[in-house]
Amino acid sequence: MNEEMFRALRSDIRAGLDVTTSVGNRELMTYIEQIILERENLRYLTAQEKHELVRKLYDSFRGLDVLQPLVDNPSITEIMINSYKEIFIEEEGQIRRLPLAFESSSRLEDIIQSIVSGVNRVVNDSSPIVDARLRDGSRVNIVLPPVALKGPAMTIRKFPETPMTMNELVSREALSQEAADLLQTLVAAKYNIFICGGTGSGKTTFLNALSQFIPPQERVITIEDSAELQIVTVPNLVSLETRNANTEGKGEITIRDLIRSSLRMRPNRIVVGEVRGAECLDMLQAMNTGHDGALSTGHSNSARDMVNRLETMVLSAADLPIPVVRQQISSAIDIFVHLSRLRDRTRRVVEISEVSGIKDGEVVLNRLYEFRETGEREGRIQGGLVGCGNPLLHSAKLKMAGVTGAYPLQQQAAVEPGEEEMI
Repeated sequence: MNEEMFRALRSDIRAGLDVTTSVGNRELMTYIEQIILERENLRYLTAQEKHELVRKLYDSFRGLDVLQPLVDNPSITEIMINSYKEIFIEEEGQIRRLPLAFESSSRLEDIIQSIVSGVNRVVNDSSPIVDARLRDGSRVNIVLPPVALKGPAMTIRKFPETPMTMNELVSREALSQEAADLLQTLVAAKYNIFICGGTGSGKTTFLNALSQFIPPQERVITIEDSAELQIVTVPNLVSLETRNANTEGKGEITIRDLIRSSLRMRPNRIVVGEVRGAECLDMLQAMNTGHDGALSTGHSNSARDMVNRLETMVLSAADLPIPVVRQQISSAIDIFVHLSRLRDRTRRVVEISEVSGIKDGEVVLNRLYEFRETGEREGRIQGGLVGCGNPLLHSAKLKMAGVTGAYPLQQQAAVEPGEEEMI
């Protein structure tokens, strides 16, 4: 069936029922099936083709139209709509264009408005950029004209129905078992851990995996622009989400507002999905006021670069002396975990570093693990995380948590000259 015939059939169904209000999902499905079975010009279709047509018609009314099968496909990790007639996907690390299109730009806009209204967001000409989410937790970014020159653009980042565990990441060679054991110990001992990396490097996936090491008796507050974290092992969990300003420019609730409010909610830990700007100062201050065990993520090219970016973020919030800013970072964050997407499209942990302190006015990183490449086989990079020979310098939190036995890196040799990195 060509697109013209499909549009005509959908128009007939729309005319036959008030599909937007008075008809339930099951009733709509039954009505569509009845129409297809009764149409003489559709008798040539096989049973499988009729089933697919019913699903496509139903999705055009109640789902996400041509996007619904893509959203339902677990092997697709990203859906990129550049315009109503340009749809790309990422599947198994490869990006390709699909021979799909919406019937018009206005139809794509209808889908966009349906998505944002479902999470109490607004997107229009005066506020053309918004972050939202689908019912399954997939992250959505939307940009409308006049900012998007080719028409409405939408990017959907999908996440697995069940969060990936650290054991699964180890089996995928994203990190070594020894490094995973160390991180498990550090999370339980309430070290403040910051996950950094580029776009699509797996920061949210890794944060979800780390969160599974949080003791279940703790109270956790999560703070996000658009809720997407999947913390499933902590019963005492409060999830907070920002809110955009209304059409009158009022009612906005920012990450900074939520961080400040969370401090009055008796948290054992605060998890900030991602820091991008001035909220960095509030997060660091929370870490420095007895709220240990915090987890967060940010975009950067390396752990060193992340420290520089954190400095810039803090300075965007307050005019503070650089030495004060660096002292805030040094005393707040204990561990940086840097992730990267390698040329073979695999996501790996490429560096784990400890913030060892301040030296000559600079933040010093003590590199614990780094990714070392050993070759390439069948298009996949060989190698893994290896210890750098540096011990974990700050063990006070481990002792407070009652970790008295040996833990990774504890027995290693002292830091050799030149092994620490100054920012």
